[in-house]
Amino acid sequence: MILSRCASMHKVPKRYHYLEIITVAFVLILILSNLVGSAKITQLCLAEDWCLSLSTGLLLFPVSYLIGDILTEVYGYSASRRVIWTGFGALLAANLIIQFFVVLPADPEWGLQQAYSQVFKMSLRISIASIIAFAAGEFTNSYVIAKLKLWLKGKHQWVRIIGSTMAGELVDTLIVIPLGFYGAQGYPVEILFKIMMSKYVIKVVWEIIAYPLITVHLIKFLKTAEHEDYYDKDTNFNPFHL
Repeated sequence: MILSRCASMHKVPKRYHYLEIITVAFVLILILSNLVGSAKITQLCLAEDWCLSLSTGLLLFPVSYLIGDILTEVYGYSASRRVIWTGFGALLAANLIIQFFVVLPADPEWGLQQAYSQVFKMSLRISIASIIAFAAGEFTNSYVIAKLKLWLKGKHQWVRIIGSTMAGELVDTLIVIPLGFYGAQGYPVEILFKIMMSKYVIKVVWEIIAYPLITVHLIKFLKTAEHEDYYDKDTNFNPFHL
């Protein structure tokens, strides 16, 4: 009788069908965009005299914010917080493992150590800047969307999705560029400002385009499939509260 009563006092966590899949996708995109994508600079030309150079990771990184929007909108801030910390840990571990692989002595007959190092040996400063900016930006994004959902009483979904991305990407950009490149040779303040502006605009425009084409349909599908539309009325928004 006592055991039965005690068991009934503890709420059984709700089981979701897609949360684990979304978590894996989030971590995968985060690692690819930060570690693999940042190693290559591509040039996209919309006209003969109008070309834009950017890291390939910039094409993929905004997807992590799209997933962050979906997580908070459907599952709530607490679930999003756990996924963000999972991504943070995975990104940190991946950075450390890559640095270890780079410093390992190469077989003399291999002949690709220099190229391998150039591609994968990110400086410790840029790695730290990327990790800090990711955490700050994602938590800002999640917090804003959760609060806007309460303030707007669940209405105007596009406002909270795009508004939260604008806030999160702004925090991310304001941290990663100065922290990673300020004072470095070849990066005067004017150039850094242009990089920050162009990256921020690209990320926000990407979200605006993606919302009616992708985001809104994924949110609708998940809310129906999971029978969930979470409102963070009594949530502890401390990002370190696990």
